[in-house]
Amino acid sequence: MSDVSVSNSLAVSRAGFTATPLKGGRRFALQGRKDTLEGAAKAFGLSEAPAMLKSTAAGDCTLLRLAPQELFIITGDAGLPEAVTTYLGTVPNSLVEVSERQIGWTLEGEKLRDTLAALSPLDMRERSFPVGMVTRTLFGKADGMVWRTGTDMFHLEVWRSFGPYLSSMMDAAALDAAW
Repeated sequence: MSDVSVSNSLAVSRAGFTATPLKGGRRFALQGRKDTLEGAAKAFGLSEAPAMLKSTAAGDCTLLRLAPQELFIITGDAGLPEAVTTYLGTVPNSLVEVSERQIGWTLEGEKLRDTLAALSPLDMRERSFPVGMVTRTLFGKADGMVWRTGTDMFHLEVWRSFGPYLSSMMDAAALDAAW
């Protein structure tokens, strides 16, 4: 990632809930036809692209299927593997690095679901939103993406400009959830 740093002031720590800002890594939005996304997944070493609203790991990269013709890709600091960029250079697609635009958090704690319920209309119970599921939603008034990475853990992404707003909203929601 570039020189844009993630401020520790965006961290939230309340009884039963923590939101830890993510540092490093790179993010890419890939749009293309089904065959293009399938080919990209194969270039990552996968047998197929993830199903709609699902995630798949490939080494230090994670592919998140947010729409029929879109993958959101989170990588380590090195970025996309050479096999992927080589493949994408041979087919029509739109690949945009959005690392500067995005900010992410790891969310966890026993009050996690109650905190998220105050921010988003989605049902975050595991039976409705299982591990590996990902989707876009609103958090208060901020458009974002949420991905369940574990039974009691989520990854949340929003545009960087929404970071202070969402951090404040999570703090207030976590304070309410602790009561």
